[in-house]
Amino acid sequence: MNTTAALSLASFSAITPHRAFEEIADQIRGMVAAGRLRPGDRLPPERELAATFRVSRNTLREALRALELAGMIESRKGATGGAFVRSGNPQVVVGGMRDLYHLGAITPEHLTEARIWFSDMVVRVVCERATEADFDALQANIDAMARADAAGDFDERQRLNREFHLVLARATRNPIVAITMEGVMAVLGQFIAQIGPGSNPFTLPSRERFMRHLRARDADAAVAEMAQFLKRMQRSYLAQWKARELA
Repeated sequence: MNTTAALSLASFSAITPHRAFEEIADQIRGMVAAGRLRPGDRLPPERELAATFRVSRNTLREALRALELAGMIESRKGATGGAFVRSGNPQVVVGGMRDLYHLGAITPEHLTEARIWFSDMVVRVVCERATEADFDALQANIDAMARADAAGDFDERQRLNREFHLVLARATRNPIVAITMEGVMAVLGQFIAQIGPGSNPFTLPSRERFMRHLRARDADAAVAEMAQFLKRMQRSYLAQWKARELA
């Protein structure tokens, strides 16, 4: 339930003009870190905040916009609207990883290599924690991928391929793992879109072998199957990438 923050304007302090919006954002972040602002709390009205910080409302809005882009607050319109502290937005992390890829800080080599290492850990944890519902969700994904493959729908096939890894990550019951995998898969989607369609007859047989090992909770065999699959995909992806650069 959303509640108005139990904060007086005295909780905030005036700031200096230089990079004023950053100082405002830092103060609000500090209050969240200290637990003085919690998810669902509403910040004081803009007019009052601007007067307390001794800045224009435009400067205050710049700070609030920065916090909104960072996923820390959200703005709501209407009589009961205002700036509210969010409970967290994983898409901020995902978007950041995607931006790093577009800027060249994450290369295709980094991406495919990290996916292999990360999946090793995920598979081992899932072998311990997965439920029958998780197994059913993974099998449903494989069945949907088989239909997309039979229909020659490359876009749907590769989307389901990435979704398989997201279902696996969520089965760890660890949000950090799930969010990280979501970021990796988002970047991978961008990469695949760049290199274009390719033949992939070995994914479905590998998935079926992997599921047999996973249901048996044979971590070593499941990890080995997944690693073999991902390394094969890595070689294929990087070969396509190199051919694209040379074209």
